[in-house]
Amino acid sequence: MTSKRKTWLFVLLFTGWLAGCATVERAAAPTLETQAVWAVAPFTNQTETPLAGGRAQSIASQWIAARLSPRIVLPPADWLEEGLLEKARSRSEQELLQWAKSQGARYLVTGQVTEWRYKVGVDGEPAVGLAVTVHDVTTGSRLYSAVGGRSGYSREALSAVAQKLLAELLAPLASAR
Repeated sequence: MTSKRKTWLFVLLFTGWLAGCATVERAAAPTLETQAVWAVAPFTNQTETPLAGGRAQSIASQWIAARLSPRIVLPPADWLEEGLLEKARSRSEQELLQWAKSQGARYLVTGQVTEWRYKVGVDGEPAVGLAVTVHDVTTGSRLYSAVGGRSGYSREALSAVAQKLLAELLAPLASAR
């Protein structure tokens, strides 16, 4: 293989590696009760993409059901109502904690969507930015928080990138049980 071919191969591999980059910051995971009831609130959508908060909430609740506890409670459907031109009403932390307590939940998951889009350009890579917080419903204290961003490859689905990022953000909770 010629030197020129090796250089191009390296550039292609490096470019591919960069396309799937992620940045994640998270706190140490607390010890959690097994088989606890988890409440997953709608994620606050801080993007221009309609319904991104509901999509992120759905992925997070399914991950928690698969890895932490099948006992999940979700808020009423009208809490997720969001139009194409208007965002859903954000609930206060206190309101969410009261709702979770009324559902018998031990933990409450809240979150924010800061990016949910395909980047503009030739490849149109998917990009997702999320922040997640886990609250102790009985005390109201924050037990865990994580924030991250991830971009994917040009042919990768936005939801797949979001799943990978949420799994990375929440993974320490599964090992803390």
